[in-house]
Amino acid sequence: MLTNLLLLSLAILSVAVLGCMYRLLKGPSMADRIAALDTIGIILLSMIAVICMLLRTQAYMDIILLIGILSFIGTTAFARYIERGAVIENGDDTLDR
Repeated sequence: MLTNLLLLSLAILSVAVLGCMYRLLKGPSMADRIAALDTIGIILLSMIAVICMLLRTQAYMDIILLIGILSFIGTTAFARYIERGAVIENGDDTLDR
């Protein structure tokens, strides 16, 4: 019974990834695309967690942490790019005197 529910949840998460891929490709604005990319990262995390439950192992927990960290850094970098136009700014960080 639990195996069938986990397989059903994987199927639902796969459909959710397809919906987010559509929003990523056809999004009307850059913010929509960034939100879709972040959502895809979160869905991938949950898919790997479901696979861990199906296989009854904890071998993929490091991968879950890695994808979570990369997803956060990517979303932060994209948001900074939208806000300022550059991810890393070249310039002085000192105050004008």
